[in-house]
Amino acid sequence: MAFRLIIVGGGRMGSALAEGLLHAKWCAPSELAIIEHVAQQRQDLQSRLAGVAVLASLELEHVDASSGVVLCVKPDHAEGAARTVAAAGATRLLSVVAGLSTQRLEAVFPGPVAVVRAMPNTPVVVGKGVSAIAGGSHVTKEDLDWAEAVLGAVGTVVRVTEKNIDAVTGLSGSGPAYLYLVIEAMIDAGVHQGLSHDVSRQLVVGTFEGAAALLSSSGQSPEELRAQVTSPGGTTAAGLRMLESRAVRAAFLEAVAAATERSRQLGR
Repeated sequence: MAFRLIIVGGGRMGSALAEGLLHAKWCAPSELAIIEHVAQQRQDLQSRLAGVAVLASLELEHVDASSGVVLCVKPDHAEGAARTVAAAGATRLLSVVAGLSTQRLEAVFPGPVAVVRAMPNTPVVVGKGVSAIAGGSHVTKEDLDWAEAVLGAVGTVVRVTEKNIDAVTGLSGSGPAYLYLVIEAMIDAGVHQGLSHDVSRQLVVGTFEGAAALLSSSGQSPEELRAQVTSPGGTTAAGLRMLESRAVRAAFLEAVAAATERSRQLGR
């Protein structure tokens, strides 16, 4: 049986993408397959994703002219997995493998293949992902439209040149982890000031949700919104002054730079 979409790799990103696509009703469960070689992981996926084919290997019968493949494996397994995809006859590949260029993936295939490189982040599971896509040397507008339709079903998609994908990886690909770290720290700060953990968590998570929604809907810049909260000599000014004295802004610049460089290293 051929599938509309085949996700190779059922780890965090592969499973998050599958859950997000099903939640968005981009495809029916019967149109989706996940290839996962780890038996325990297959069992977990089967219990979570009713009706989805969770298979140990990709075969010729799973692919036809309308099939698309998403490569969601670790960088050191990617070229081997791509060879399996090539052997199954796939001609359209969306790769979310960090650091791996379209050129390296194209070299695995015996003939021209449409390889679109992408970097989504894990909020795809709740339809709030942010993804960037870039096309390889054989990609057409239709291929990019297809990739955008897949990832657009689970969030926002931007198109960039491939040279910028590493920076996307360092910024939005890794970005949720940076924000979770900030949220952890703010919850702890509330507890240190006498709040219960539950109350502190509600306040911090709600603050992030509200601030993001206001930034998205207002059309104002982060600088403008920050200034509206910051009265001269007030409480917010005191807190911001402490953050600036501890070089928080510089720390984020360096974090994104380090993650971007690591993405480049993975591709070498």
